[in-house]
Amino acid sequence: MIREYYISQLQKLGKYFPVIGIIGPRQVGKTTLAKQFISYIEKETLLLDLEKPSDYEKLNNPELYLKQHEDKCIIIDEVQIRPELFAILRSLIDENRVPLRFIILGSASPDIIRNTSESLAGRIAYIELMPFNLKELSGIAEIRKQHFFGGFPDSILAKNSEASVLWIDNFLKTYVERDLPLLGMSANPILVRRLWEMLSWQNANVLNYSSIGKSLGITHNTVRNYIDFLEGAFLINRVQAFFVNVKKRIVKSPKVYIADTGLLHRLLRINSYDELFGNPVLGASWETFVYNQISGLKNNDIDIFYYRTHAGTEIDLILVKALIPVASIEIKFSASPKVTKSLVTGINDLQTEKNFIIVPNSEDYLIRENIRVCNITDFIIKYLPDF
Repeated sequence: MIREYYISQLQKLGKYFPVIGIIGPRQVGKTTLAKQFISYIEKETLLLDLEKPSDYEKLNNPELYLKQHEDKCIIIDEVQIRPELFAILRSLIDENRVPLRFIILGSASPDIIRNTSESLAGRIAYIELMPFNLKELSGIAEIRKQHFFGGFPDSILAKNSEASVLWIDNFLKTYVERDLPLLGMSANPILVRRLWEMLSWQNANVLNYSSIGKSLGITHNTVRNYIDFLEGAFLINRVQAFFVNVKKRIVKSPKVYIADTGLLHRLLRINSYDELFGNPVLGASWETFVYNQISGLKNNDIDIFYYRTHAGTEIDLILVKALIPVASIEIKFSASPKVTKSLVTGINDLQTEKNFIIVPNSEDYLIRENIRVCNITDFIIKYLPDF
């Protein structure tokens, strides 16, 4: 599958920046995307995979080796293995600053972001590669399957459900036991797995660092640091509360979402869509799926927040542009959604002109003059691009 959106982004950035960083979790398709992009590059390319011993050895004298190929676009996969490369790349770029000299790939971590921002500031542009979205899987997998198995390529494109479940289980195990330690997370893997599972229980809800810390026997500051790392590795997302110019007592702790619903369901030990359908977490699961779709497809100048007051008014997601709320979104797993008092109050508080209730399957219609009911596909295709 050609991921056309990301190819077009690479083409655009490649006209201006000496370095492009493709970041994201493992197994999301970074290497595949880079290989697909090679045919669009108008000069010779060289691919180095630092997990291959032969390629790793080539960079024992990186300055000498890379200078021999300065007329090429050099793709370096798993760049986080050799953090000393970042300063050398900066030096080489400053000697010969031309577009698309390097493409670096890495499983995002605080170390990668810090090293590139310190060494390559002004020289690098990032593309965050996310799991497959609804647009990409249109005609390939129905929404019900996407919702349950998520968007990681080896999960959603597996031959059958058993293969998908086995892949996700192995992904979770490998990430905790191997990948996160390699990225620099020093915590006990058993503790990390328990934390990840606890976050799945709190999924789509406001985070309580102290409660998690007490359950795990660690301080809330340690919990916060571990969650920072998991977010840096694109395994979870935190959505901040919106409180700008709102004259009410606002809940300000962030909400947490597991970054892929396939991972979420396995962390919760849910084995099938039928089990999910009868589970109390169904609503939170659907909210997570909708959030992941919107966050992956929204325009860059749109930020996502949530809204909750101490009096109980709540809106699941708010689209915000230049600190001005432009849309309120309620997310319901329902065939016959209702307009709640909480939604109306929240809309009045925020003064959003466009408001939506997003459900799995529905006709597109106005349930009130300023509130529209629609399914997730219609929202993504018809309305999200307008913001």
